[in-house]
Amino acid sequence: MANRFILNEVSYHGYGAIQSIADEVKGHAFKKALVCSDPSLLEFGVTGKILKVLDDAGLAYEIYSNIKPNPTIENVQSGVAAFKAAGADYLIAVGGGSSMDTAKAIGIIINNPEFADVRSLEGVADTKNKCVPIIAVPTTAGTAAEVTINYVITDVEKNRKMVCVDPHDIPIIAVVDPDMMASMPKGLTAATGMDALTHAIEGYITKGAWELSDMFHLKAIEIIARSLRDAVAGTAEGREGMALGQYVAGMGFSNVGLGIVHSMAHPLGALYDTPHGVANAIILPTVMEYNAEATGDKYKYIAQAMGVTGTESMSVEEYRKAAIDAVKQLSLDVGIPADLKEIVKEEDLPFLAQSAYDDACRPGNPRDTSVEEITELYKKLL
Repeated sequence: MANRFILNEVSYHGYGAIQSIADEVKGHAFKKALVCSDPSLLEFGVTGKILKVLDDAGLAYEIYSNIKPNPTIENVQSGVAAFKAAGADYLIAVGGGSSMDTAKAIGIIINNPEFADVRSLEGVADTKNKCVPIIAVPTTAGTAAEVTINYVITDVEKNRKMVCVDPHDIPIIAVVDPDMMASMPKGLTAATGMDALTHAIEGYITKGAWELSDMFHLKAIEIIARSLRDAVAGTAEGREGMALGQYVAGMGFSNVGLGIVHSMAHPLGALYDTPHGVANAIILPTVMEYNAEATGDKYKYIAQAMGVTGTESMSVEEYRKAAIDAVKQLSLDVGIPADLKEIVKEEDLPFLAQSAYDDACRPGNPRDTSVEEITELYKKLL
């Protein structure tokens, strides 16, 4: 079976990258954008940086901002209506995963109207057409939604997140400008950064991993491990490193899948509105311990990428522990809680465990699991 690898048609990186948007719009002869961005980014002027680029170039657009942190089916449906009403022919997604995921779902439905029922997009939807062209501009350094074929929409009625996987949804252009991330508060920088680390580690050990994806994931772990503390401290170098590291992680995991860290984090976001990066960061070390026996020698290279020295002389047990300890230390250093005690209610464990088992990320986990074993993992974190 052949391994498939899908990336953006083009991506721009570094300070000032947003200035490339006008040239790309003109080069593609796009006529009018629907700019998808959440209300807080509009309020604090972050989205305004993109709008200025469009205004200065005389490019037409309308704004759509009915987007929640965990975007809902209703957010997508009203976005589809807004796109049609605006007479738009492309999308600009400005924000974190919420804005980009909403834009992906809108773009898919516009060009594949038989999937107007948003629930029909869950899993691997058999869409026939590429989505409306998307220019994705991340404002957080974590989700890498600008380079992935995945998006997540919350089904409020069922208290669950729907993971959607579709090669037709990838943005044609990614614009990764660290200046767009400069206003992130420390807590969000930490949470999204640990999300990116989770992407890199889970992608590296997932069942679908292979040499090409391994290359991206190990480099991403290295960049994130050396950059996240500085990014939380607010340095320009740290921000730039995280902007790149999270994108490199996305290049990998989008093509090979993830594991049960994400499966366990998704229901926490759906039920308690827990920030996705925080949930991942809390769960990651415990699941790394659980998966260790199924990962061969990969934890040695995770430890090395995390900056651990002397791994060549360590036993298997020692380098596995070193990798896990390095992840725990980074999480602690950037202020992530150590457990789920303040988040999870014990009576919700059966629902959480079943939701995690049913999640689209679970089959990629390197170790086969069960509802019962996932329940025990949640209990360890209480």
